[in-house]
Amino acid sequence: MMKLRNRRALVLAGTAVALSLALSGCSAINDILGSGSGDADRDEETGQVTESANIDVFSVKLGDCMADTGSGTLTDANVLPCDEPHDLEVFYEIKMDDGDFSDEAIDTASQGCIGDAYTTFVGVAYADSALDVTTLTPTKESWEQNNDRVVQCLIVDPAGQTTGSLQGAAR
Repeated sequence: MMKLRNRRALVLAGTAVALSLALSGCSAINDILGSGSGDADRDEETGQVTESANIDVFSVKLGDCMADTGSGTLTDANVLPCDEPHDLEVFYEIKMDDGDFSDEAIDTASQGCIGDAYTTFVGVAYADSALDVTTLTPTKESWEQNNDRVVQCLIVDPAGQTTGSLQGAAR
């Protein structure tokens, strides 16, 4: 299981829960529901997606571009080549330490998505940017059952879909 969380909302205290969207990526659920197909076709050298695919959420990788995830509980993600119009791009990953699951610890770690990693990727500080950030985070279930310790930082343009990477967009 994984949750998609809006970073701009998390900066404001008390809004994180209200703005969270749950993404669940348990392979067992995928097998039962028949959704997600493991991983996408990828370029052998770069690892970039070469063909649109519906994949297991745990197969989403750094640099992947995705279509809008919608809302509610999901077990999969629609990835596509970044040179096609897309809604989200995974630009950074944070590996959390082992220990007990804690929403607060995940929220704290997720703040790294809007710090130096964001500035380095986009070219301007998050506070000065027109772009937004969302995170794909472990749930209690994925933490405990799948040893899921990765927070993925996703960049999104609130104005709509983008084509190509937002790396160096400086806006």
